Amino acid sequence: MIDVLVVDDDFHVAEINAAYVSQVPGFRITGRAHTAAQALATLERTHVDLVLLDHYLPDETGLALVRRLRQLGHRADVIMVTAARDVATVQDAMRCGALQYLVKPFGFSGLRAKLDGYATLRRTVEGVGGRGEAGQEQVDRIFGAFRTTDSPHTELPKGHSAATVDLIRRVLGAAGHPLSAHEVAERAGVSRSTAQRYLKHLERGGHITLTLKYGDTGRPEHRYRWADAH
Repeated sequence: MIDVLVVDDDFHVAEINAAYVSQVPGFRITGRAHTAAQALATLERTHVDLVLLDHYLPDETGLALVRRLRQLGHRADVIMVTAARDVATVQDAMRCGALQYLVKPFGFSGLRAKLDGYATLRRTVEGVGGRGEAGQEQVDRIFGAFRTTDSPHTELPKGHSAATVDLIRRVLGAAGHPLSAHEVAERAGVSRSTAQRYLKHLERGGHITLTLKYGDTGRPEHRYRWADAH
């Protein structure tokens, strides 16, 4: 289970966000806090994997709290959940190491997408060996993991279907190892050109990772893996 601390100065909003989190499999609420001081106290005494953090807190900003947590050695991950939408704050959140940024107001689906992306990130890190060393392919998978937060069906190009996207995803997910466009086409029962179009779209969206396999001819073969497969 992934332990989550919800930090929001509005008691009602904190309860709503906690209820949302509780509906997502694999996540549980470990605490609620309404000030930076309360959040810090909770982190001192309770195991927390992920902090859903508002920026506007009564005693200090959320980003100031993130900086202080890092100085104190706290390693909990942070997703900003805030009405602050100015670019400077968003940039500061990135520089402070926030993994994602969710702008209020939002619904359950918006928060669930971020949580699903975070779960994907954790699985990806575990899949490439946790604290061990990573090659470039593994590094790309880690950095690309959160890009799979958005649905692969989002903004499909004209002529692309959600059903074929799901078919490609099942083929890559079931393979357990990277596949070439030709192999994807054979397993999905579509033409190679169709497979290549869908693979290109999914790779641009960060849903699949691309690696190169060099053969005797010297010309590399493109091979694809679903981004959270391991």
